[in-house]
Amino acid sequence: MPKSRQEVLTDALALDVHERADLAAALIESLDQEMDDDVAAAWEAEIEGRVAELERGEVRGIPWEEVRRKLTEG
Repeated sequence: MPKSRQEVLTDALALDVHERADLAAALIESLDQEMDDDVAAAWEAEIEGRVAELERGEVRGIPWEEVRRKLTEG
């Protein structure tokens, strides 16, 4: 008999943080069975453009600690 959703969730929450992240990524990926080629190309172009901006020094990254602080302070 298959496990219930709650049993699966309980088991998943018992995993360490890295295993939970891997599991979450795999579950999300399983939802994206069909990828529109135009969307994939647009994302690829966006990523390449942002990396190029960083490499040229046109934009500056924000350290995670600063982002987290701003999010938690409201």
